[in-house]
Amino acid sequence: MKSSPDISLSTALRPTVEVLLPDGRILCGPRNQPISAFLKRLPEWSSNDPIVGAVVNGELRELTFPIELDSRVSLVRMSSPDGSGIYRRSITFLLEAAFADVFPAADISIDHSLSSGGFYCKVINRPPLSREELAAVEARMKELVKADLPFERQVVPLREAMDYFQSKGQDEKVQLLRFRRKDTLVLYKLGGRCDYHHGFMVPSTGYLRWLALTPVGEGFALRYPRRHAPNELRPLPDSKKLLATFLEYNDWLVRLGIENVGALNAAIESKRASELILVSEALHEHRIAEIARLVMARAHEARIVLVAGPSSSGKTTFSKRLAVQLLAQGISPFPLELDNYFLDREKTPRDEKGAYEFEALGALDITRLLSDLKQLVAGQEVQLPRFNFPLGRSQPGDVVKLEKGQLVILEGIHGLNPHLLPGLAPGQTTRIYVSCLTQLNLDRHNRISTTDTRLLRRIIRDARDRGYSAQQTISHWESVGRGEKKHIFPYQENADVMFNSALVYELSALRMLAEPLLRQVVFGTPEYIEAKRLLSFLQWFLPLGPELIPDNSLLREFIGGSILKEFKLWRNGRSNGESDFPPPAPAG
Repeated sequence: MKSSPDISLSTALRPTVEVLLPDGRILCGPRNQPISAFLKRLPEWSSNDPIVGAVVNGELRELTFPIELDSRVSLVRMSSPDGSGIYRRSITFLLEAAFADVFPAADISIDHSLSSGGFYCKVINRPPLSREELAAVEARMKELVKADLPFERQVVPLREAMDYFQSKGQDEKVQLLRFRRKDTLVLYKLGGRCDYHHGFMVPSTGYLRWLALTPVGEGFALRYPRRHAPNELRPLPDSKKLLATFLEYNDWLVRLGIENVGALNAAIESKRASELILVSEALHEHRIAEIARLVMARAHEARIVLVAGPSSSGKTTFSKRLAVQLLAQGISPFPLELDNYFLDREKTPRDEKGAYEFEALGALDITRLLSDLKQLVAGQEVQLPRFNFPLGRSQPGDVVKLEKGQLVILEGIHGLNPHLLPGLAPGQTTRIYVSCLTQLNLDRHNRISTTDTRLLRRIIRDARDRGYSAQQTISHWESVGRGEKKHIFPYQENADVMFNSALVYELSALRMLAEPLLRQVVFGTPEYIEAKRLLSFLQWFLPLGPELIPDNSLLREFIGGSILKEFKLWRNGRSNGESDFPPPAPAG
């Protein structure tokens, strides 16, 4: 009888682990080393697109994360959404620490983002900084970068963190943490300063080589690289109108007494939600009425109203509420759909990959659009086009003739592009920019991205109206953003007036609807990381039932139940859909 070979069983772990990269390369090193120790051996470590994080076995990690087991790892660069977030979060803490070194008795507030890479910041507890004082803060930031000091991560009991912030007089952080469910909090330490920052950081200040501080209005801009150019600072454009719109919304928050998420949660906890919603909606209605008066004041010359803005800003509901205000004052607006002016599919331009570029201005029949508008405002009868999307072809649509004094409302992403209507003088149009410009922040150092609010709106609307999963919406969001940066944001300052569609309470209302959708995103997919980030972000908000939201709220465009969904304007004495009231008498 043969004897079986001896088999020895060892429970000892080998001293090394392997890191497998997506391209098949394998890195071997000591167990429990930070992932940065592995990645620094790569030739691309010193590239123009720095590595600032990693995805380890499907989870986003900091570069200080220890590798305990064999792992699949992909690189997170500054040019990626997660990488840019890590850089911007880290540079915010760097500014905070440098400012405290130069002005220990004051503080700063990170208010909102600016075009071309920047955060608008304000000084608290002292007058605005002079150019010399701002230069001193920037110099201190660069000293800290040169020193390459570590961002030390520590997990502390929640009560200890609250006591620390209380001792520093940061009451808004204490109020925010009062509603936190977890009994611990991650704090970061830089030198002698500690703070909470929602998300991951770079390992040390030496990573933050690209920065600048520039005076803007009563505050200043903290400038950082944009994703497509991660190692350079772009010039800061003139954004006076956008800044004024943010400041107006900040005044609204002060009026409501809700200047951060802690105050919002406190209001919901104390049963003030209905009051908060009603006043927020009243401020929206007041602003729309103001814009309607502006449109009326210009109506003799400006017969065309252009409405533009990025995805999920609420342009459709805004246009309808503006139409209601105009109707109430005797002006009948005529809705002209820009989508009906698409060129036949074979004439549509393509991008560098050969895909149709439907968001390009060249996808529209600009010549016909301009001709039709000129004839309409001249009182002539016009045969409008109707685009057949399944066939990809333009077909004959309605025959229309405007009544005397009628206005045209044209909604579309290219509304502020000066090349959309090259034959019309600026005075012949009223241009309105609609965007969700969130001003409410977690606290003075942790801002809420306007893009996050729009993405959550779209996830909910896509699931309800289009049957899309959150994973599908997230996967498409990157291309949506590219189109906005190319076709919308460069022209936002061309607006005659801006409307901020953000509502102070909306993230509390969106939480209940977004969470179950986000939890369905599959682990191991790129979308899972984004879904997990959004879920973690929403945990800061006390939930608010959607039944409290009025049926004409702009938010109803996304969560459903809008009374305006079936609202249609009459067209030339005929309705383009069902309507319960007759056409108004022509103005003028």
